[in-house]
Amino acid sequence: MKPAALVTGARRGIGRATCVALAEKGFDIVGADIVEEGVPETRAAVEAAGGRFVFVPADVSDVAAHGALIDAAWAAFGGLECLANIAGVQVAKRQDMLETTPDSWDRLLDVNTRGTFFLSQGVAKRMIADGAPKRGHRSMCYVSSVNSVMASVNRAEYCVSKAGVTMVAKLFALRLADHGINTYDIQPGVIRTDMTRGVWDSYGALLEGGLAPIRRWGEAEDIGRAIATLAAGAMPYSTGHSFPIDGGMLMPRF
Repeated sequence: MKPAALVTGARRGIGRATCVALAEKGFDIVGADIVEEGVPETRAAVEAAGGRFVFVPADVSDVAAHGALIDAAWAAFGGLECLANIAGVQVAKRQDMLETTPDSWDRLLDVNTRGTFFLSQGVAKRMIADGAPKRGHRSMCYVSSVNSVMASVNRAEYCVSKAGVTMVAKLFALRLADHGINTYDIQPGVIRTDMTRGVWDSYGALLEGGLAPIRRWGEAEDIGRAIATLAAGAMPYSTGHSFPIDGGMLMPRF
């Protein structure tokens, strides 16, 4: 039987690209997202890539509902070999960190970090339980950001939330290694998605000016391919490490 992956944030952007890339690597896909807009397009793309697709509506910040999401995802294809934690949010307004509000802080941490941790916890318990299927390489993949290590004072809460994601990946790597489950932290650079639409013009100019050595926008497919490559087992002797997919932005230069 084919391996299966649960992909959060599946309806668009990096989530959709990850669904498609995983399908190309032989996975069936359970896609989860907070609304259904864009889901038909994701489904069509996954099926065109050779995978089956099941959609489950879910809000990753609603920890109390994780059990139902995991039950549905597990039942869809008889188990899971991969959890791809893609769902995330950006700040509603970029502003001086001295103006950061508790509401904005809580929203970013609830979705990006808290939700990701507890969904991983729930899936991990299923994956290590007696009788869980092992139809190939097993993994948990995380999408953090170059802002896990690069500070941006106009979105402090985003930086903190994504630094937390990087640590979550390390923690689950340590806990799950003896069960044959690897974790991978993907750190995207400047990626052209709906989430970054508000800064397309300004960041486009920065990229052309050398913000990253590869002077172009990153695309959702760049991230999806990286996740699928790791989830398919191309680097089985790596776990808990971060993989910048950033055009070289994090490379020290002077």
